[in-house]
Amino acid sequence: MPISMPAKLSAAAAALIALIVLPQLTSGYVVYLANLMLVYIILAIGLNILIGETGQFGLAHVAFYGIGIYTTAILTSRYGVPFPVAVIAGMLLAGAIGFLLGAVSFRMRDIYLALSTFAFGEAMQWVFKSWDAVTNGPNGMRIPQASLFGFRITNDHDAYYVVLAVAIVTVLVTILLMQSRLGRAFRAVRESEPAALALGVNVRRTKVIAFTLSAVYAGLAGGIFASFSSFIHPDSLGFTTTILVLTMIVVGGLGSIAGAVMGALILGLIQELLRQAPSYQEIIYGVILILFMMYAPKGVIGALKARFSRSGSAAK
Repeated sequence: MPISMPAKLSAAAAALIALIVLPQLTSGYVVYLANLMLVYIILAIGLNILIGETGQFGLAHVAFYGIGIYTTAILTSRYGVPFPVAVIAGMLLAGAIGFLLGAVSFRMRDIYLALSTFAFGEAMQWVFKSWDAVTNGPNGMRIPQASLFGFRITNDHDAYYVVLAVAIVTVLVTILLMQSRLGRAFRAVRESEPAALALGVNVRRTKVIAFTLSAVYAGLAGGIFASFSSFIHPDSLGFTTTILVLTMIVVGGLGSIAGAVMGALILGLIQELLRQAPSYQEIIYGVILILFMMYAPKGVIGALKARFSRSGSAAK
């Protein structure tokens, strides 16, 4: 039996109340973990727009995430730019580069698109590691404490409600976006480009918009990460993180906002469990990715919907 709208609203309200009271009931480490998973939610939703909604297999998402982090950190620490302005600058820079990448990659599809965007992501990690004068290279960069309208964020508790508010707004905006004409154009391109063209969809423009929006979301996630993290190292912006975010949207369910949220929470927790075994992380993420693509291609959300549908049919 399908879940009713009142039940969905009640569940959402309960989840929101739990998120609001979380910092009052838990330790600093748990709040840090909650902040990190909220950032992962923004990051996963952005990648889901590109891969899940539009069907463009881009693998440069973590590069845009790094651009958001480094832009925010550099502008606030070296030039005294206010934190909100620095975050917006990181989003715009990531979006501009995403726009160019989308325009260049327009004629590429499937494995060729994946390889070209993966190469761009690896090139950006090399830039993060090698541009010592700007990024401090392989030594990593200290991120200064953020200040938001005179309120200085000094710890994870201070940052939590800022990160939570941004994540909630991101989810709500994305829901509205996916219900709009642009969201329908994304899905039309994903299902069939010739059919989308026949329906009057500008396929090239739609793909470029998807690349740009996805990059903007990643830049936002990077800027928000800088609000509670005090350090960034380029090694954390490599292939392992790319596979992690990709696994999030596959496990949760491609083409689903709820799936992106659920996948970010599940894989965020798994990442913490594997923190003591970093050399095995890529293998484990890869195994999870393969298993879900083989046996649950619609992810956790798809499996839950199928279960409720079977329950409803049996009840009748």
